Amino acid sequence: MTIASQSAKKTPHLTLPAVHPAVARDAKRRADDVQLRIADAITRFAGSMAFVYLHVVGFAAWMVWAEGSPWPTLTLIVSLEAIFLSTFVMIGQNRQSTFQQDKANHDFIAQEHQLDYNTEITRAIHHLTKEIYAAVTPAANAVPYATGPDGSKAPAAE
Repeated sequence: MTIASQSAKKTPHLTLPAVHPAVARDAKRRADDVQLRIADAITRFAGSMAFVYLHVVGFAAWMVWAEGSPWPTLTLIVSLEAIFLSTFVMIGQNRQSTFQQDKANHDFIAQEHQLDYNTEITRAIHHLTKEIYAAVTPAANAVPYATGPDGSKAPAAE
């Protein structure tokens, strides 16, 4: 169960989207682009323990069985792999930065709309309060007062 669906259950009057609009746009963009899907798959695999285990086994096998002097070729392969993996990390960081900016822009617009709405409500409350005060104040002043022996004012008996 997602956080949005949990929140919607707790507050039935509030309808929340299943995901943030920036998340939905980013997911659609990634799904539509073959290069991004490939980069996501490589990054997902390179960030897993399966990747680590595969390399431990592969490097151990290379050093034991593949060559008598494995270091020059192994160093070349590892260096090339590091270059490509760092490129995929940068692609991921750039995408994350773009996503965060999209989310921040959406949140800013939503907050500005909420601020405008709250300002409108506050002005309406202020207007209604002034109307109530104007309606109540003349009625309070219209009540005749009698001055008591001690100088206090009390409503006059009719």
